Amino acid sequence: QVQLVESGGGLVQAGGSLRLSCAASRRIFNIDAMNWYRRAPGKQSDVIARITDEGTTNYGDSVKGRFTISRDDAKNTFTLQMNDLKPEDTGVYICNIGTWSGREYWGQGTQVTVSS
Repeated sequence: QVQLVESGGGLVQAGGSLRLSCAASRRIFNIDAMNWYRRAPGKQSDVIARITDEGTTNYGDSVKGRFTISRDDAKNTFTLQMNDLKPEDTGVYICNIGTWSGREYWGQGTQVTVSS
């Protein structure tokens, strides 16, 4: 059973930075894409950053220019560098890996709180 574990969340002041990591317990094959979701208080989860198996990246409009997703296949990890954080970035950040077979893997989430 593959597990995804997030780390790097916490409390930061507006304008600050955090780096989230998602580590898989073992290598996952046939990856389609790796994603970061954010679940803001009282809202449903939305994907905010995505990196495909070919390395193509996509970002939600609210984080473009501030967040960067990257991957390290040798370490079975992918990260989300978050700069210029805003109070509206507060939420639970959840990592996800989707495969070509349709199987998905989910982390449990890490809390990010941005104070004004």
